[in-house]
Amino acid sequence: MAAASRTTPGRDRAAPGAAEGKPPGSRRKPPEAPPPQEFVLRLYVTGMTIRSRQAIANIKKLCEEHLAGRYKLEIVDLYERPYLAKGEQIIATPTLIKVLPAPLRRFIGNLSNTERVLLGLDLKAVKKR
Repeated sequence: MAAASRTTPGRDRAAPGAAEGKPPGSRRKPPEAPPPQEFVLRLYVTGMTIRSRQAIANIKKLCEEHLAGRYKLEIVDLYERPYLAKGEQIIATPTLIKVLPAPLRRFIGNLSNTERVLLGLDLKAVKKR
C-alpha cells in the first residue's frame, strides 16, 4: 500500500515567479527602451565640386558626432546617375534627403549650418525664447 502524502494548505504552494525560474520576491523588469532609430540619409551631389565636397564632409562629420553607428548614408552623384534626379524631384544640389525615420525631410546646400540640420533631423530640441 502506498503512503498517502499529506499537505498543509498554503504550505506547499510555489512562491510567485518560482514556476518561471525566478527567485521568490523578484519583480518584473520594466520594459526596455526601444532601440535607437536608424537614420537613412541620401545626399545628392553633382560631381566633386567645392560645394559637393563641403556637403559630404559636413554630413559625415555630423553623422559621426550625433548618429554614430545608427545611420546609413548614400551619396548619389547625379552626373553618374542623372535619372535619379527626376524620381526624387531634385532641383538643386547638394540636396540631403532624410528617408528614415519619418517624416521625409530635404536640406539644400553644403550643410554647414549644423544646428539647422540637427533641428531638421529632430536631433536637437528647438530653443524657446
